[in-house]
Amino acid sequence: MKISFLLHNAYGIGGTITTTFNLAQALAERHDVEIVSVLRHREHPNFTLDPRVRLRPLVDLRQEKEHPLHLRPAKVFPRAEYRYQQYSELTDQRIGECLATIDADVVIGTRPGLNVHLALQAPAHVGRIGQEHLTLDNHPPRLRNTLRRAYRRLDVITTVTEADAAAYRRKMTLPGVRVEALPNSVPDPVLPAADSTAKVIVAAGRLVPVKRYDLLISAFAAVAAEHPDWQLRIYGKGEEHDRLRRLVDELGLWNNVFLMGAAAPMEAEWVKGSIGAAASNFEPFGMTIVEAMRCGLPVVSTDCPYGPGEIIDDGVDGRLVPVGDRDALGAALLELVRDDERRRRMGRKALQNARRFAPGPVLEQAERLLGEAVSVRTAGRPAAQERARARRALVSQGFAARDAAFTAASGALRIVRKGQR
Repeated sequence: MKISFLLHNAYGIGGTITTTFNLAQALAERHDVEIVSVLRHREHPNFTLDPRVRLRPLVDLRQEKEHPLHLRPAKVFPRAEYRYQQYSELTDQRIGECLATIDADVVIGTRPGLNVHLALQAPAHVGRIGQEHLTLDNHPPRLRNTLRRAYRRLDVITTVTEADAAAYRRKMTLPGVRVEALPNSVPDPVLPAADSTAKVIVAAGRLVPVKRYDLLISAFAAVAAEHPDWQLRIYGKGEEHDRLRRLVDELGLWNNVFLMGAAAPMEAEWVKGSIGAAASNFEPFGMTIVEAMRCGLPVVSTDCPYGPGEIIDDGVDGRLVPVGDRDALGAALLELVRDDERRRRMGRKALQNARRFAPGPVLEQAERLLGEAVSVRTAGRPAAQERARARRALVSQGFAARDAAFTAASGALRIVRKGQR
């Protein structure tokens, strides 16, 4: 099977890039796989990509940042999408050309705006899978309306949690579209698991407000006061770095809390710790939680929507505490710091329970969904019937008057295809 992923920027850093690389590499064991990166801003990706997976950029910002078409706003990529300002007429054109000529059996979109491109512009014979790496409720109403119209032309939508899959089924009217949770996978560790003896708590991720590293540092102050030989190591980079540095100084934790910068891969850093920590207000999945558990660390996390509660079994392989509760977070960390045997026991359980996120189980589910998407297209739904079906659905929902962008995109695609004949 030929499989293409459509990714925002494979050369950056982030959870969607990590999980896309992980799944692509697992699929490459048995399939022909490529990643199409809409944007490129550097020579090589930050993360190592399996050489069996081809990487194809569409717009190279090093040479094309000032391209006349890149200075004009996008018309197909939805305006309400978070990344809209990074898209343009040039990205519209390149994505449209890529999809019009793609020889893949199935294409996997990896964010809402790219899923809209996929829904509107993929050839009729290509299986269409739209991945959701955030959550439906996280999207503004205007974007949800756009997705409701366009997603009817997808074959499968995958979310990273069961809770979000349920939200899609409950709140979106998508007849004939399969909605299923497909969790992110983490490669099998290559290093021995942590032995729970190191006096180190580890956290990792982008240094942005939603991750609440300020809360984690403040909560850790209680640990440092009682156990001054323990450390908190935070890996990542981002806009909050300087503010967090000041907070560490204000709390007098310069000998205990360390902003370590970005590390890739993180496995070598997880195994140096004994406890993982996450303090987010919102976490669509919780990739770093799984990474820590796969290295044998119990994780103390806020019980934020949606991911941590589906990953951590509270009191068994980690702890869940209320969002924003500094005292509860500090107390949960202290529980594990004080009790060596409990920490070791929960670490062993974390290692065992996190195996469900290994590439094998996730790959098996992904291959089944890919096969279903291809089967739908192989069975055949003539293009004219598909367009009529989409129009009927739009009218029935009262969207006809607001469908100018949808029609324009379809017309633009016809022009592109006609020009390629």
